Amino acid sequence: MSSNLALYTKYRPKSFEEVIGQEQVVKTLLGAIKAGNIGHAYLFCGSRGTGKTSIARIFARAIGAHDDDIYEIDAASNRGIDDIRALRDAVHTVPMHSPYKVYIIDEAHMLSREAFPALLKTLEEPPRHVVFILATTDENKIPETIVSRCQSFRFEKPSQTTLKTLVEAVAKKEGYALEPASSDLIALLGEGSFRDTLGILQKVIASSSDKKISQQEVEAVTGAPESRLVNNFLRAIVARDVERGLSALANAIERGVEEKVFLDLLLRKMRAVMMFRFVASSRKEMIGDFPTEDMALIEDLAKSAIQTLTSKELAELLRAYESVRVAVVPGLALELALLRIAGK
Repeated sequence: MSSNLALYTKYRPKSFEEVIGQEQVVKTLLGAIKAGNIGHAYLFCGSRGTGKTSIARIFARAIGAHDDDIYEIDAASNRGIDDIRALRDAVHTVPMHSPYKVYIIDEAHMLSREAFPALLKTLEEPPRHVVFILATTDENKIPETIVSRCQSFRFEKPSQTTLKTLVEAVAKKEGYALEPASSDLIALLGEGSFRDTLGILQKVIASSSDKKISQQEVEAVTGAPESRLVNNFLRAIVARDVERGLSALANAIERGVEEKVFLDLLLRKMRAVMMFRFVASSRKEMIGDFPTEDMALIEDLAKSAIQTLTSKELAELLRAYESVRVAVVPGLALELALLRIAGK
């Protein structure tokens, strides 16, 4: 790679124009800046790696805050009442180089129970030159008294398409070429997080012996199940072949594959079968998302498994998806789903 920086850090957006996947948040913030309507407290809510702190920094600079007047606080490490009391005293000093002092409090929900009332006092009567931006992955743990004094913004998880486009763009800038199925798999494994997706890409690039990355390389590096195992499980559903399905799943589990990842890939292929069956134009859209072998299977099942691969089977696997997190035995949720589908 051209830099020792983590890819997420290297390609972190530096301006609103570079932000992807949070268009509504950007539009609203830009509107407020243009109107000169800057609030004293903002709450950015959303899952990890969706760009909350990146946009907080961009917003701080956009309202004229110099880097010396932007303070980032990790609430997971500075969560006590003494930390907030120190903050409460510090806010009254004027900015060094800017019209505003901006305090970005990351993982704000981690503040202690005693710290929140102290922060509330500062939010109720803030100095005119202070702007707070609270970022959290768990809005429900932020007291309502705090939430009510902030302008709240919800950060959505980026779509699979958005993450795939990002992976391809960053890989190209780093001098690597990814097969379409490779970038698609990396995007899927990123689970709606820009940071996690680029972290996976970095691992794959670091282990690549050349400049072209195949789906098999991604599977090997990330521990994703081999495509043939997922395909075998899919064929087992169609044939109601419990032994074949259990064998494919056991093989994947033995290799350390997470059941959720296996289900992600399985559901994606089942959805592709449905789309191909009912939406004539979908083949052109999907052709780059799957390798040739997978695409041939999807086309075949769309035509030949009209009775045995339907919305009922898809719904059964969605039920399994909900059970994965609570199942005490790896693979149990999928095993039960297969048995129910086969009528056992």
